Amino acid sequence: MDSFTPDALLEGMRRRSQTGPRHLLEPGPDARQQQQLFEAAAAAPDHGQILPWRWVVVPASARQRLADAFEAALLERDPAAGQAERERAREKASRAPFLALAIVREGGDGQQHITLHERLASLGCALQNLLLMATCQGFAVGLASGLALRSRALADCFALAAGERAVCFVAVGSAARRRAPRERPHPARFVSELQPAAD
Repeated sequence: MDSFTPDALLEGMRRRSQTGPRHLLEPGPDARQQQQLFEAAAAAPDHGQILPWRWVVVPASARQRLADAFEAALLERDPAAGQAERERAREKASRAPFLALAIVREGGDGQQHITLHERLASLGCALQNLLLMATCQGFAVGLASGLALRSRALADCFALAAGERAVCFVAVGSAARRRAPRERPHPARFVSELQPAAD
């Protein structure tokens, strides 16, 4: 995008957000652009910088390892999975030029009064900041989740500590094709106003 204006940002979000990771191609963000993505994420409210979340980038050199983890996660759920299913699971690791796992910390930081709901809200803000930055850089973006995120194989692959939970993958790249603007709900459908107390 050429300018960071509300209208331009909204238009970019309509055209680029919610893209499936399988439709994201090279080029992806370079090292400087990736730094900007995480600087944007760091601007999210996080309860006094306790960092209730972290990210793990999956570079091209580690995609094979992620593919192994996806296949192992499938076999945890379905030991009888066939070769075609196993290949589909592995293929997910090769999608999008930039891929990172978002992880939330459920505790273990001495801040037990900060609930999981608050921590997830903070991660959601960090995710949206990152997605908006990628959109402003001119990239298409996507989020991916699924049953594999709850597997032992994925937890081991990303060295999740006790009290950490994998939430979703963030994928960034160039859109394989332009999408028509997606219809979004009008704010009137989901915004209301608190009324004063009755006398």
